[in-house]
Amino acid sequence: MQAYIPLKEKYEKDVVPAMIKEFGYKNRLEVPRVEKVVLNMGIGEATRTADLIDTHGKELAEIAGQRPVVTRARKSISNFKIRQGMPVGLKVTLRGQKMYNFLYKLISIALPKLRDFRGVDQDSFDGRGNYALGLPEQLVFPEMTPDKVKRLQGLDVIIVTNAKTDEESRALLKYLGMPFKR
Repeated sequence: MQAYIPLKEKYEKDVVPAMIKEFGYKNRLEVPRVEKVVLNMGIGEATRTADLIDTHGKELAEIAGQRPVVTRARKSISNFKIRQGMPVGLKVTLRGQKMYNFLYKLISIALPKLRDFRGVDQDSFDGRGNYALGLPEQLVFPEMTPDKVKRLQGLDVIIVTNAKTDEESRALLKYLGMPFKR
């Protein structure tokens, strides 16, 4: 059995040398790194039910280990019954050790718990080295117990790197342990 190595140490010991070898960087500081992870939970029902913001806010705080920020509508859209300034979602930005802890939890615990999981899509990069991933429900995280969750809600995970290309970013995430589809 492999011993638990925190993701930051794995990055320093394993990922940096592998990336230098693969891409021919001249300096360790040229190697791309994960800068932040943004968790976003869009809650369309919150415009009609105010306590959903509090409920999902507590759940997102448990998952991330940090209080979320309420995102509000920028403009009014009559077809969706949304007025400017209404709460429409929650967002958390993780950096530093909390970011590495969350990535470890996502890669090794949450993603394998997904039903019929065969890996994450390799094509979800934005052209600038950032990766976006959608999770269908919050129950895949170990902090969530099915008894306490009143309403299933999906969330988006955006991994922001300082890689210049998608190829560099894909290699970085692969070396960190992200299970891509073959």
